[in-house]
Amino acid sequence: MLQSRSFAGRCLAAIACALPLVAAPAQAQRPEPPADSVRRDSAAVRLTPITVTATRSETDVFRTPMPVSVLDPTAIREQAPNTVSDLFRGLPGLDVTGVGANQVRPMIRGQRGQRILLLADGLRLNNTRRQSSFGELPALIDVANVERVEIVRGPSSVLYGSDAIGGVVNVITTRPQFPGLQGSLSYRYSTHDDQQNVHGSIGGRVGAFTLSASGAFRSANPYGAPAGTFGDITLADDAKVNDSGVDDYSLEGLLGYRLARGHDVFVKVERYSADSAGFGYVDPALYAPGEPAIEIRYPYQRFNKVSFGYRGLTLDLPVADKLDVTGYYQDNTRRLTLDVFIPFGSPTQGLAIDQRNFTDIETVGGRVEARKYVGGNVALTYGLDVFRDRTTNTDTNLTTMIGFGPPSTDSSLTPLTPNASFRSLGVFLQSEFRAGNRATFILGGRYQDVAAATRVTPGFTGALVEANDRTVVGAANAIVEVARNVSVVGSVGRAFRSPNLIERFFDGPTPEGFGYQSPNPDLKAETSLNVDLGLRYRNRWLYAEGFVFQNTISNGIRIQATGDTVAGLPEFRDVNVEKLRARGLELSADARLPHGLAIGGNFTHLDTKNVTEDQNSPIGDGFSNQLVGFVRYAFADRFWAEYRVRHNFEREDPEFLPGNPIGTTLPAFTTMAVRAGATVLRTGAMAHRVGLAVTNLTNALYSEFSNAGFFRPEPKRSLVVTYDVTF
Repeated sequence: MLQSRSFAGRCLAAIACALPLVAAPAQAQRPEPPADSVRRDSAAVRLTPITVTATRSETDVFRTPMPVSVLDPTAIREQAPNTVSDLFRGLPGLDVTGVGANQVRPMIRGQRGQRILLLADGLRLNNTRRQSSFGELPALIDVANVERVEIVRGPSSVLYGSDAIGGVVNVITTRPQFPGLQGSLSYRYSTHDDQQNVHGSIGGRVGAFTLSASGAFRSANPYGAPAGTFGDITLADDAKVNDSGVDDYSLEGLLGYRLARGHDVFVKVERYSADSAGFGYVDPALYAPGEPAIEIRYPYQRFNKVSFGYRGLTLDLPVADKLDVTGYYQDNTRRLTLDVFIPFGSPTQGLAIDQRNFTDIETVGGRVEARKYVGGNVALTYGLDVFRDRTTNTDTNLTTMIGFGPPSTDSSLTPLTPNASFRSLGVFLQSEFRAGNRATFILGGRYQDVAAATRVTPGFTGALVEANDRTVVGAANAIVEVARNVSVVGSVGRAFRSPNLIERFFDGPTPEGFGYQSPNPDLKAETSLNVDLGLRYRNRWLYAEGFVFQNTISNGIRIQATGDTVAGLPEFRDVNVEKLRARGLELSADARLPHGLAIGGNFTHLDTKNVTEDQNSPIGDGFSNQLVGFVRYAFADRFWAEYRVRHNFEREDPEFLPGNPIGTTLPAFTTMAVRAGATVLRTGAMAHRVGLAVTNLTNALYSEFSNAGFFRPEPKRSLVVTYDVTF
């Protein structure tokens, strides 16, 4: 405890000193000051970002009692990302893992995969058949249909249940807001992957009806990485990052109906289809001859979803003033191929592993949430959520010894994960109390019941297994205005994550091909204790905030070597370890200057440890320190230009895959980008906009740290061109 208090004290001192000096991306983080304090010479007035994800009520970000990031429509349009995950690059406390147009996933404070809950319009997209470090794809949601992205940086299990142990990403899609016809048409082209992306949407409100439809098609080739040196790796020439492209499309339709004022129903249908996507890799013969060649591909993925719901805003019932009832069915079908060649001293001698997997995950779920106002200062939010994943899959596995006489092949049709189901039921209650205009306090709790069970599976001869988790979690949050325009934010909470089907039941070679993973159905749920403490400040010139946090995970699930071998490979198994810890510091600010100028930046320090084994043993694979800065000019809504620079500091990592060609140190790198855009024509409600961006301006060879262990560098210098029309 003395060590923790010392850390918090040092970080709070750093916040107080550094808040006026560092900054955050203008579009992504800055809440707007009150209207009466907006500078009169500003080129444009930006609305105050509002979040609903953090507290389940519409709240100004500045007055939200927890760390939150909000990306608005302007930020999304200007950055022209492939998926919403690309928007995370360079935001305080956030990072990405994966490469290419399809496979990039979010990280929050060093946590990724199943420790991050991905929502679409408040409904969970996570499924329990993903590898624990992968998580679900944000690419399932067409980024051109996104109204805003809300990120809660820290656990939110009280409101959202399992998987929210590291944070929540809620992708909120666009719906028609005004009577009459509205629509858009957009095109995106990028040079590094020769990508073509076309999107169109149309919709509107006619009487009591709300209708919308949209579609998008994208074709991207595997991109090129530049020649250069990164750590101990040197690429003499530009290299192709194989399997980093995709051919995909998305379709979406919405029908809403207003039963009466304040009472609405809707049904929404979505489809996403992707072909030729992959994990991404550079041929090791180009930088480390003799290293294993690993290719992980998704020949296709199909995702279909139907959601429906009712919203009542004017109930005035004894138990509820507002009520939301939503239900959904989604079907996620995908094929995965894993090809690994492990050479034994010669390129023509070694072990070839070929896996083929087909998985179909059907999910049925729903949420009932009510809100009741008690007196003038208390709001109760309560309800229940439930979902069930049901998986069906088949596997083939060929293992061939090559170069030692005639090829010797062993084949197996035994499923690596048996058919299984995962059921979750949770009930929650949260009380929000406002003490005048200066303070807000939130207390909440949840009870969760989870069950996972295997089913009879062709080719599977093991015993059927069932496992259960029952968990209670709670949280307390507060924000207090201690001086004019200065607020103190504090939160403490317990969160959890139930082991998924892969962690409990997977039995086969690991996806990276370095070992064999055995099942462990006796895994316990992870639980965490998270503490956040921060300051926020804003006036008509400046917005600044700083947070120090510590998230300690008990019974943390980690894959560890057993010391045995299976099928000639080292055996690994997911186990519970006593304590994993992540703590850090996030500083950000954004200053508006005269004549349309703005400057800003942010700094993040992240420290992750496996406290059980070694105080010096990291558990995260993201950066340790990151510094971001930008300068921006805007002339009303007619023209804007921005320069942005990001520097990731060197990271010493004693746990970083011994023998990896990069070395035991993750090298520092700096990446720069310039962007600009203009409204070239405006006629009534119709606007034509063009955007240009040059990314990786210095054409440097680098890899995001989460992609370094399995070396996947970022694209070379690229030109991105966008054109969109809205009406």
